[in-house]
Parts: sequence; structure tokens; C-alpha cells
Amino acid sequence: MRGTDHQQSGMFSYISAERRVPKDHPLRAMRAMVDAALEELGLRFDEMYACGGRPSIAPEKLLRALLLQVLYTVRTERMLMEQLDYNFLFRWLVGLSIDDPVWDVTVFTKNRERLLVGEVAQGFFNAVVERARAQGLLSDEHFTVDGTLIEAWAGHKSFKPKGDDRRTPPDDPGNPNVNFHGERRSNATHQSTTDPQARRARKGAGKEAKLCYAGHVEMDNRHGLVVNTRLTQASGTAEPEAALAMVAEIAGLGRVTLGADKGYDQKELVRELREHGVTPHVAQKSNRAIDRRTTRHPGYLLSQWRRKRVEEIFGWLKTVGGLRKTRHRGVARVGWTFTFAATAYNLIRMRNLIPLAT
Repeated sequence: MRGTDHQQSGMFSYISAERRVPKDHPLRAMRAMVDAALEELGLRFDEMYACGGRPSIAPEKLLRALLLQVLYTVRTERMLMEQLDYNFLFRWLVGLSIDDPVWDVTVFTKNRERLLVGEVAQGFFNAVVERARAQGLLSDEHFTVDGTLIEAWAGHKSFKPKGDDRRTPPDDPGNPNVNFHGERRSNATHQSTTDPQARRARKGAGKEAKLCYAGHVEMDNRHGLVVNTRLTQASGTAEPEAALAMVAEIAGLGRVTLGADKGYDQKELVRELREHGVTPHVAQKSNRAIDRRTTRHPGYLLSQWRRKRVEEIFGWLKTVGGLRKTRHRGVARVGWTFTFAATAYNLIRMRNLIPLAT
């Protein structure tokens, strides 16, 4: 018998959102890890907020909502609020009941600003990394560093000579024509008016130049988890400088190895890595700084094989994490987003790896 197409305008149910989420849903294991990491940030949250006054959005709910935005590639905060309004799964992870009203998008973004100032992303990242270490997922002996370009939220038309305050009436106020053919443009003489901290860079010879930032990660070779991040202005020396800055934080762990691609095969970098007690397992160039004293060991080949997993991190951050072209401006904001997205990547990896931990 064919059922009737009965339209029901109202709904009343005794089933909670907790029961509607399947027991084997991937977010269940991730929520347990997120709640444990947020509990460690309780003292930092107390320092950021006043003791009295009108209550704001709980920082724990803010971070869970931002985590959903990264995991499900929600483009804007307005779309995130729309999803929170009717998506039971999103409400359950954030901690909203079925009847709780969703925040206005402007209220949400204003409350998010406090997290940007408080360096919460770095604390959240460190808490997740420490949980991975406690679960035995990190080796603390073998690492890989690499960097990638993150396209800035600025176009070539905004890349103008520094100190040029001349104002000419545009032919099209909405999208004016700009003719810069034949003009020599460099970061020393030009600057973006949209994002002054973005720098013009190219991925390689023959590639087009774009306004970019440089994102750097340090990966543990055991399971491919991110253990450190940096975001800098794009330049020819950004990768070795970021590598040394991240290596300085692991220098006290003992004798460690550091894998990298050919871009890190520089004599000064290799010398400084060895001074920090780090064995550089760097891919060789033709005029190489690495010789057979390093390459003859089987560990070198293993590091070169393992280091390729760092591309999986960058691939996920750009395709799922929304960092192919950042929506924020400035080193501080883009760096906050980069570290937070790396935390989301670690949570996904840990969710699959914790049953395998020894």
C-alpha cells in the first residue's frame, strides 16, 4: 500500500542529539580528545575573560564550532551558523541543545577575536600534541620539515609602489583596469594595499608569481603527525630560517634526525643543524652540502622515504582545511588559522591511530 505524503509542520521528540549521533561516528572519538585538550586550557580561558559582566559565548563552544568549519570545509562563518541551526550533528559537537538559539554571525566573529589575541590556537595545538605523545604516537627522534606557499587574500591589482599616494579616477569603480606590463615589481619597491604583510612569490621557475605567505610544519616521522608549525612572510630564506627556529625547540631531546627536500641542502643550514645536535637527512643537490658520511647510512634512505608524507599534510590543509587561499589578512591571523588547521589534521590522524598505539 502506498503511504500518504503527509506534511508535518511541527516536531516533538524525546530523542536527544546524543542518541541521534551513531556510536561509531568518527566525531565521537575526536570530541573526547577535543574536550580533554580544552580542559587543559581552562586557566588560560579564565585569564582572558572578566569575572563579571554579561556572559559571552563560551570559548569551548567557539573552538568546537571553528573545528567543524575546518573539518567540513565550511567557507564562511555565516554558512557555519546556518548549519548549526538545523544540523543535529553540528549542534551535538559544539554543545548546543536542540532548543538553544544559534548565535548571530557578527556576535560569533567578535567573540572569535578574543581567541586570536589570546594565542589559543597554539595552546590547543600543544595540548593535542601532548596527548599524542602520551598515547605513544610520537617518536621524538626522527622529524621532517617542509614549507608551502599559501595564497593571500589579495590580488595583483593591489600590489602598488610603496609611498604612491596618487589617486586617479578609476575607469570602473567596481573593478578598475590596471596596466602593469613592462613595470618592474618587487617586494622591495611594491606592497599590497589589501594585505601589506603579504609578499609576492612563485613556487618555482616558470611558475606565476602570487601574493603569498609561507607555511612551515615539522612532522614526526613515526605516524606523520604535526609537532610544530610556523607561518612567515614568503621569502627566499623563509624555509631554512623556519627550520632552525623549529629545530631549536627539539634540540634538547637528544640525537635526532631531520629530513627535508633539496631546498634545504645549504651549507650554512647543514652546519647549524649539526651544531644543534641534529643529523640533517636532506635530499642532495648537484652542489651538495650532504656527502656520503650521511647518505651511506640506511637511516638516511628511511628518512627520505618518510619525509614524503609531509605532502599529505599540506594537501589536506589546502583542500579540506581551506588554506589554498586564506580568508584572513596579516601574519598573526593567517598563522592562527594555519596552526588551528594543523590541529584538526592531527585530531583526524589520532582518531585512526590510537587503536594502533603501543
